[in-house]
Amino acid sequence: MATMKIHEGGCLCGHIRFAAKGQALRPHTCSCRACQRHSGALTQAWVEFATDQVEWTGPGGAPATWRSSEWSSRAFCPVCGSTIGAIDDEPTLAIAVGVFDAHKRKTLMPQYHSHVSSRPRWWRLQEPNQG
Repeated sequence: MATMKIHEGGCLCGHIRFAAKGQALRPHTCSCRACQRHSGALTQAWVEFATDQVEWTGPGGAPATWRSSEWSSRAFCPVCGSTIGAIDDEPTLAIAVGVFDAHKRKTLMPQYHSHVSSRPRWWRLQEPNQG
């Protein structure tokens, strides 16, 4: 029997902590204006879990939310303001990859990019200068 993968993480101050159990779904990056404004970055990396796969384990319980669209709310720490993710009306929770303790896990690696047209033309990865 395989062991269920647990992904833990939390905000900058530790008030909001979580344990996400099972397989991460739809790891991707997004450059829509809502993601840009919520994260303060031109691109936000996300991974999704079913809401019932995520347990809020920190002293703050569940994060604070702000309704950002007809189908979703943005989640953040009410103490330090850290972006945690987005809680959709569907039973889906998108968690920002940067808040995972083990954020370098290959299972969190983005597989596609949403809203590419919202990126500035100059925003792309470049190979390091080899000369």
